[in-house]
Amino acid sequence: MAELGKGVTAGKLALNVQKRLNRAQEKVLQKLGKADETRDSAFEELVANFNKQMTEGSKVQRDLKAYLAAVKAMHEASRRLQDCLADMYEPDWFGKEELDALVEDTDTLWLDYHQNLTDKSLLGLDTYLAQFPEIKARVAKRERKLVDFDSARHHFASLQKGKKKDDAKIAKPAALLEMAAPSWAQGLISAHQVAQTNLSYNQAEEELGRAQRIFEELNVELQDELPVLWDSRVGVYVGTFQSLAGHQEKFHREMSKLSHNLNDIMTKLEEQRQLKKDATAAAKKGGAKSEEANHSQASSPAPKSSVTNGADADLPPGFLYKVKAVHEYTATDNDELELKVGDAVLVLAFDNPEEQDDGWLLGVKESHWFLKKDISAKGVFPENFTQKV
Repeated sequence: MAELGKGVTAGKLALNVQKRLNRAQEKVLQKLGKADETRDSAFEELVANFNKQMTEGSKVQRDLKAYLAAVKAMHEASRRLQDCLADMYEPDWFGKEELDALVEDTDTLWLDYHQNLTDKSLLGLDTYLAQFPEIKARVAKRERKLVDFDSARHHFASLQKGKKKDDAKIAKPAALLEMAAPSWAQGLISAHQVAQTNLSYNQAEEELGRAQRIFEELNVELQDELPVLWDSRVGVYVGTFQSLAGHQEKFHREMSKLSHNLNDIMTKLEEQRQLKKDATAAAKKGGAKSEEANHSQASSPAPKSSVTNGADADLPPGFLYKVKAVHEYTATDNDELELKVGDAVLVLAFDNPEEQDDGWLLGVKESHWFLKKDISAKGVFPENFTQKV
């Protein structure tokens, strides 16, 4: 037999074409009311629920993907904005290190949020919807097999109804043939015609049994599966939106903390700017003193670099002056202060001046002091790594 394609023969192709023609003919007869149609209202309700469930699930999936795309776009916008802030933030401004860390933490928070929504919400929904195409194909196949069953049923019924008429039609011509035939052939012609009729009848009966068996197997499977699938939708939606709500709550809680920290840094930066402004104004005011007072001061012994008790100007106890790191310094002991270029340090007086080594200063980072208001993080550092402000 000639091959028409991989696994397809001319005979198989002809059989498929004949099946389609039979189904089309059966559907036409059913629509015209000339053939009854097998109906199952309970199964039709299951199919209606299935289609509704598939439509709703697909819409949730589509909208959740759109939400994730918006989260990703918001992340990109947030990252560009905060990178811009970090790039323009000058090294000697308050909280430069803290700002850089905050920018990195914000970026990580966005990444984790998007990944958690993808892993815990979207993937579960994708798995749930992946089973629908295969079930939909089997529902369509059941409908085709139902038409085949109805067609075979009607064909067999028509043969049953016409069997008596065929027997009567065969009897008269057979009698005439037997009269003209030799004696030994009389009866054989009639038997042959009856056998042919019975063969068609038996074939139709076998085709009806096969069509019924195939249909019922599919029907039973779907009758069992569709109600279970319908009931599963509640658990899927609960899991999807509980996960979404939980990750949203965590994200906004952590983002609120980072936003609060950013606001604190900006507030302290403004305070730093105001302190510099006040210091500049005080210097200008002092320069307006009379030349006589300046001469008197010049002729008097210079008083000692003054120490504050921390009660004024919001400065730590023992504050002397401020320096800025011009070189990076890595601490080698617990009592040393690690420096990065641009760090502002408030220099403090030693509790015991004899403990001070030549070329070394004691201080606390300005950013730490303004955030914590304590000098527990104070340490010594080399003076030649800094420049007096």
